[in-house]
Amino acid sequence: MLSQKTRYTIRALQHLADTWRQGPVRLDVIAETQNIPRKFLTVILSEMVREGLVISTRGRDGGYELALPPVDIRYGDIIRLTRGSLALVPCASRNAHEHCQNCLPEAECRLRGLMLTLRDEMAEMLDRVSLADPIRLEPPFARVEQP
Repeated sequence: MLSQKTRYTIRALQHLADTWRQGPVRLDVIAETQNIPRKFLTVILSEMVREGLVISTRGRDGGYELALPPVDIRYGDIIRLTRGSLALVPCASRNAHEHCQNCLPEAECRLRGLMLTLRDEMAEMLDRVSLADPIRLEPPFARVEQP
C-alpha cells in the first residue's frame, strides 16, 4: 500500500497541476482543499522543492507551483521519490533490492517471480501516466451490511 505521505504528495501535486500557470497557490488552500495536515504538507512541499518538482515563492502573493509542466511529472516518479520503490516485497525492488527474511532462496521463489512481474507492469503503467492525464473517478464501493 502507498504510505500516507505518498498519498498526500500525490494529492498536493495533483492540486498544483490543476492550477498550472495560474500563479502560486497558498499552502493553506492546498491543505484545506486536499484535506492534508498543514504541518505535514509543509514538509512534503519542501521535499518536492528540493527534488525540483515544485517552486516556492515567498511573500504576500507567494505560495507553491509546479516547476515542470504537469505532462512531465509521472506518477511513478512521485512514488519513487516518496516511497523509494514500487515493489510490494523487498526482493522484487529494482533499485532497493533486499533479500526477504524467512524465505526460500530467490532462485526458487515463485512469489518473487510473480512480484517482479507485477512490479514491472505497475512501473510501466505509472511511468506512462502523468499529472496532465485525466483520471477516471470510480464510485465508492458499496457497503455491505453485516448481519
